[in-house]
Amino acid sequence: MPGEALGGADTAPAPIRRRRVARVLLDSPLPQLDRLFDYEIPGELADEALPGVRVRVPLRSAGRVIDGYLVELGEPDASDRPLSELEAVVSPMPVLTPRLYALARRAADRAAGSAGDILRLAIPKRMVRAEKAWLAADPPTRPELPPEAEAWADGILAEYPGFGDALAQSARLAVDAPPQPARLADGTPVGAWAVLLAAAAVRTLADGRSTIIAVPDHRDRAQLEAALQEWVPADALVRDDAKQSGPARYTAFLRTLADAPCVVIGNRSAVYAPVADLGLVALWDDGDPLFGEPLSPGVHARDAALLRQELDGGALVFAGHTRTSDVERLVALGWVRDLPAARRRSPRVVLTAHREGESRASRVPSAAFAAAREALAEGPVLVQVSRPGYAPVLVCATCRHPARCPHCGGPLHAARHGAVPACTWCGRAANAWACAECSSTMLRMASSGSERTADELGRAFPGTRVVVADGDHPVATVDERPALVVATRGAEPLASGGYRAVILLDGDRMLMADDLRIGESCLRWWSNAAALAAPGAPVHLVGVGGEVARALATWTQAAYARSELADRAPLRMPPTVRVAAVDGPRRAVDAALDDLRRAVPELDAEAVLGPLARGDGVRALVRFEYGLGARVTENLRASVVSQAVKGRRPSKGRPAGAANTLKVRVDVPDLDL
Repeated sequence: MPGEALGGADTAPAPIRRRRVARVLLDSPLPQLDRLFDYEIPGELADEALPGVRVRVPLRSAGRVIDGYLVELGEPDASDRPLSELEAVVSPMPVLTPRLYALARRAADRAAGSAGDILRLAIPKRMVRAEKAWLAADPPTRPELPPEAEAWADGILAEYPGFGDALAQSARLAVDAPPQPARLADGTPVGAWAVLLAAAAVRTLADGRSTIIAVPDHRDRAQLEAALQEWVPADALVRDDAKQSGPARYTAFLRTLADAPCVVIGNRSAVYAPVADLGLVALWDDGDPLFGEPLSPGVHARDAALLRQELDGGALVFAGHTRTSDVERLVALGWVRDLPAARRRSPRVVLTAHREGESRASRVPSAAFAAAREALAEGPVLVQVSRPGYAPVLVCATCRHPARCPHCGGPLHAARHGAVPACTWCGRAANAWACAECSSTMLRMASSGSERTADELGRAFPGTRVVVADGDHPVATVDERPALVVATRGAEPLASGGYRAVILLDGDRMLMADDLRIGESCLRWWSNAAALAAPGAPVHLVGVGGEVARALATWTQAAYARSELADRAPLRMPPTVRVAAVDGPRRAVDAALDDLRRAVPELDAEAVLGPLARGDGVRALVRFEYGLGARVTENLRASVVSQAVKGRRPSKGRPAGAANTLKVRVDVPDLDL
């Protein structure tokens, strides 16, 4: 047959091989690698290469192997384009859920950063033993709450009419927490705010949904954990913070991946916990600077929580004794709803000044002194000061010029009375100090820290126990016995039953700080201290007047936040607008700003401040409306990538692979050039 002679059966086309494709996000700080790369899945890894697992892949441009996450499986590929193969599947545990990746991508895009940087904060380092133990154990089941838990939670939430319904309806709320101390059933002292948030978590868990509560530091976490332990089973209460050991933190992260609902309490990175069926995200005291992420791309926990709620649903609660201008802006827009308490509670705040004829050199006016003496007959008294140490600031006794170190120019301080002054920067002792202005060798203490204040009050109240609480002397709680507790702002211990009086010193010095938000910060420090007072106990704010003092005295912190917004709007200061900082060599910064103006012509002439010299380069600030955010951040990110790619190319005087020199930080809190 002719066909047989020609060998027709042997010339049939070979079947087309369809390759399985993995789309991988590389774990790299290089901005140009912040996208998904396609890799072929070899046959031996077909059963292990599943979405969410950690993988190791070759990076051809660098000639090395790099870690990454398998984000998704691509469509089978029959093309002849070259694809590298996956090198290995590091772990069978799918640690990157689709929702977590979507959140990381959204947060990174909003901040002109990389999704890999977000995931580095959200996913702990793998611990092999902890992972094997978790995989070998039985999966967690839905927690069973005590029979009276729901009734207890509903009773606490009833103080805020509609709170329970708002949680069920996934509302966004701003809540002014009760400014008073509380005691748990076992007598443990906590803030009433911790009981309120614990009740919200119990109510959500009873409905079969998970809760995430983020707090600034370990002191707040301990209070919240104590309030929850009475009602939430241990296997459903998950702690997530950086102070845990590596295995403990990784085990906690694996628990959040389970299908069984849980309650997660932790610091700023806890908002990324990939819990099942999220029912509530709550932030306590979102004005605390510890919620600001120092690592790139610097997404504030408040912004991450807003994105999380928008993507995953569930309720969102901002609770605090004060209201930040950021949250108040959202309330004014109607995006967040103010939820008042049924009965308004406030401490008894007294604005105390020196009486006529009274020496201004006295730090404690006679009225506050008398209140402290009277209160010490019943229990502890809290005295808040601005700084730790003995004498944080020294000046020349003759000309009052600040005393500086002759070696590095740092400020001098005294560790105790009669001690040789030392530099706070380099630590050198200034044995033969002389003033650079007048050559005097005499020093004067210009401020009093916590230790000097304790020394002075100890002499004024002989026989009284004095407790110092600051960064060097951490104290968590004090008992009901009479004591003078001298604490720096934010380090105040809890008192069993509350303090019988609170005296707030150094307020005028706190308000002098060069900070756009210093009024908000001072109001937050004072309000948190006032909330530690027993019901009816006096709170004396010494030597401060004006709008901030009136807001504390009338306990109208939300109104103060509204006034701050009104004052900042004409000046185009955050948070009425968003602000991005662009740092780098002048040529790179100028090029990025030129590209931005062309891409976003809506930016007016006053949108850009600078560039001004800063360190080895320059810095410019870009102010833009929230509606322009996506376009501005996308363009700035493109400039960062462009400069990074240029930096990889060899040029005269610079080898290939030089580091990227253009940096962008979005949503900076202050206009600091």
